[in-house]
Amino acid sequence: MSEFETLLYDVTDHVATVTINRPERHNAMSPEVMAELRQALAFARSDGSVHVVVLTGAGDRAFCAGADLGTSFVGDAVPPPLEMHHSRGHLADLFRDIWHLGKPVIARVKGYCLAGGFGLALACDFVVATNTSTFGVPEIDRGLWPFMISTVLVRAMQPKTALELMMTGRRVSAEEGRDLGFVQRVVPVDGLDAAVAELAGTLASKSPAILRLGRDAFYATLDMSREDALHYLQAMLTVNILAEDTAEGVAAFLEKREPRWTGR
Repeated sequence: MSEFETLLYDVTDHVATVTINRPERHNAMSPEVMAELRQALAFARSDGSVHVVVLTGAGDRAFCAGADLGTSFVGDAVPPPLEMHHSRGHLADLFRDIWHLGKPVIARVKGYCLAGGFGLALACDFVVATNTSTFGVPEIDRGLWPFMISTVLVRAMQPKTALELMMTGRRVSAEEGRDLGFVQRVVPVDGLDAAVAELAGTLASKSPAILRLGRDAFYATLDMSREDALHYLQAMLTVNILAEDTAEGVAAFLEKREPRWTGR
């Protein structure tokens, strides 16, 4: 879309692909990138033809190397301290946009996935990575602590494992990431697009209405007590059963045919 200067945006077969298009900067996130990512997600959310979003980075070297330190700490473009403090909320807003999108989001990872880029990938529902990809939180070696992304790290792996990665800054291979639970699929480089397309196609073939109900419930109950979660989920089951797509899905099963989802 012509509206974007730092992204590429494409919709094909109900899948919106959002690409951070700064390969010369390892797809680092500047304030402009984060603003345009939020705009792209808003487009995807409001577009009824979009059932799935794929988030990725241009080129072969990096998904996203995190914040663009060159625009955050040095140069004449660095804003005043208070403005900088408020601007750091942009990443939090971006995470919230992903969580409340109502549609599955897949991180397509090739190359480096570091710092804020690591957090961005983990804010997505699924991570599909090449076997040459590398993950990590190197902030500690820059005299920083990954405050903003720690909330997604501790929800994607065991908290003490996340703490070890944040304290040591060590890199993690895609295979180890799969063992730790934050990478869902590891594939050869030449199989990345096919693996992402397969997962996206599978998700796009489901009822978008029921996927939204289930996805929202999954995240809503993560921090609830067991009792609160059960009460909430009981109510959501009633909402689910009232959906048009539920009646269609049951009818299609009984009639031994493919369902025709309406998204209602």
